[in-house]
Formats: sequence, structure tokens, C-alpha cells
Amino acid sequence: MAQTLLSIQVIPKTPNGEDSIPYVDRAIEVIQKSGVKYQVNPLETTLEGELPELLEVVRQMHEVLIEAGSPSVISQIKIAHYPSGISMEGLTEKYRP
Repeated sequence: MAQTLLSIQVIPKTPNGEDSIPYVDRAIEVIQKSGVKYQVNPLETTLEGELPELLEVVRQMHEVLIEAGSPSVISQIKIAHYPSGISMEGLTEKYRP
């Protein structure tokens, strides 16, 4: 079982003040290609795995956004680390119909 949940909201600055959603889409593509378990939500995406692996995905997300032309990126990140194991389902199953 994974030991870490990491939720991230990327806030890329756009070069000419255009919509940031295409940039966010590129960041999500990095997550999709990473192979980690994830869930996209309206305001953030949650990843499940081991902390070093998840932090590497965050680093790659920032690199892709800068390469795409974003002059800067701010990310809000929440990390839940449980050495005994944690999962998205385990935290939310009691709220599902």
C-alpha cells in the first residue's frame, strides 16, 4: 500500500495573460504519463504513491510548464504521509453512495 497522498494545484502564470487551463492540461499529462495512481478534481489533483516518486512528478510538472512558456509557476501542495499506508479510497469510502 502507498504511504503518501499528495494533492497539487498548479497555478501557472501565462506569458500574455491567456487562459491557464491549457497549461494545467499539460501538467496533468505529466501525471498521466508517470504511472502513479491519481484522481483529477475540479481544483486540484491527488496522487497516491511513495513520497520521492510523487515529488519527482511535481518537479516534472513544473519543468513542462516552464518549457511550455510559463514564466513562473506556483503550486499549492498538501501531503499526507502514513508509514503504515494510506489510500484515496480508504479516506473517502465512507462518503461514497
